[in-house]
Amino acid sequence: MPRTARVIGAPPAAPMTRRGFLAFGAGTAAAAVLASCSTGSSSSPPLVQPDSDAVRTAENSRRAADALVRQVNLRAAPATVDLGGVQVPTWVYDSQLPGREIRIKRGEVLRAELTNALPAPTSIHWHGIALRNDMDGMPDLTQRAIAPGGTFGYEFTVPDAGTYFFHPHAGVQLDRGLYAPLIVEDPADGADYDLEAVVVLDDWLDGVNGRNPDEQLRHLRETGVGGMPGMKMGSMGGMNMGSGSMPTNPDAPLGSDAGDIKDYPYYLINGRTAADPVVLTGKPGQRMRLRIINAAADTAFRVAVGGHTLRVTHSDGYPVQPVTTAAVLIGMGERYDAIIDLGDGVFPLVAAAEGKTGQAFAVIRTGGGAPPTADSRPAELAQAPLTAARLTAAEAVRLPRRAPDVTLGVTLGSDSSRYIWTINGKAYPEPAALNVTQGQRVRLRLVNKTMMFHPMHLHGHTFQVVTANGMGARKDTSIVLPMQTVEVDLDATNPGQWMLHCHNAYHGEAGMMTVLSYVQ
Repeated sequence: MPRTARVIGAPPAAPMTRRGFLAFGAGTAAAAVLASCSTGSSSSPPLVQPDSDAVRTAENSRRAADALVRQVNLRAAPATVDLGGVQVPTWVYDSQLPGREIRIKRGEVLRAELTNALPAPTSIHWHGIALRNDMDGMPDLTQRAIAPGGTFGYEFTVPDAGTYFFHPHAGVQLDRGLYAPLIVEDPADGADYDLEAVVVLDDWLDGVNGRNPDEQLRHLRETGVGGMPGMKMGSMGGMNMGSGSMPTNPDAPLGSDAGDIKDYPYYLINGRTAADPVVLTGKPGQRMRLRIINAAADTAFRVAVGGHTLRVTHSDGYPVQPVTTAAVLIGMGERYDAIIDLGDGVFPLVAAAEGKTGQAFAVIRTGGGAPPTADSRPAELAQAPLTAARLTAAEAVRLPRRAPDVTLGVTLGSDSSRYIWTINGKAYPEPAALNVTQGQRVRLRLVNKTMMFHPMHLHGHTFQVVTANGMGARKDTSIVLPMQTVEVDLDATNPGQWMLHCHNAYHGEAGMMTVLSYVQ
């Protein structure tokens, strides 16, 4: 557990309107457009700004007077890291991959001072945490980007236990090595397991044969998906099939196109390739809690442990009614916790790149025996994987039954000729904001009109997936399958300006982002 350290000053706050944040981020021309908001009118209601009294009041309601403060210091910098016999130049936190884990207790205050030693501006987004808006780490929306050589002090109360992580929200920096686990402990943790392991999944291209994410994005913009100019493959033009009419193939649960980058050189577990994998240890008969985080930019994974079943207990930090499965499908930005009853021997932990060629690989050792080979393919992977659609929220975390006060349509689309991904026909930062007011029950209707899946992530909130029984999982990231619709409900109780975006890093940077905007 990080020790309590010196207090750092809170960062200076600067009032931001839509005109203001775009003025210093994307230019005054774009600012003038977005200032009119989604109504197209100059009489749009005023925003609840990130530095507003409403944001401070919400934070004060989360913070106990005697809350323990945990301080960490982080440094983002270029480094050469060893992926397991492969040395690559990349960008990381504190010279390691993944960055060092932050572990904190529910209700404590995290103070994290980031020093930017990168050659580019950056930030930290605390993925999944319902934190105060001005600490959310979205450049040009909630803070100014941290310039090279600069520092920024993040400070916020951590209200909910669970498995989270942190990463930049600047360009496609997520597809470098800038990510690390954030584990928020609950006093009840450990009652049903003996030990735990944090498992971070990633797809990797940075520093391999001269490749880097910025060049990859440039290539996608020049050539389109799959390197075919003009062939977007993500769009079906005017077809209106967002009602879930396209059936899901259990052998291809994400559809026929599972990513824009089919040639990642490596897939990693905890920063290691299969050539020199991480080894998790335990004893036969122990129960191990796996906290699985998908930090990849463009790849969903099908995860299984050879010779074991997974008892899934949490999704995106929140408890669910446990479900036992052979394998689980985890999209970018999602997290799943699962408990396994350890057998005696040496077993493969495999995260197969869904719809692609390749897999990430680790070893679980509880006894003697030769380790499994790097190309081990557990039989469990051949079974249809568990997805969030089959999960039910634990009773203690279900939203109270209530009709939505407002339903907001969120249509996911793409340009027919260029590498541009859209929400409601707009590519960020064009105006496609979704206006809400504090206290509303809000329903988001996510309609995917493309032929690719999109893991949609909402900052600062968890929502409940709308299901027939009304008790879907509480999540902050949900996969929306091609030509299908997902509805989610949330309570608008955390004021500010919050990103809603696809957690495919390339889709988001190419425009599939918008703002859930609290207005007065």
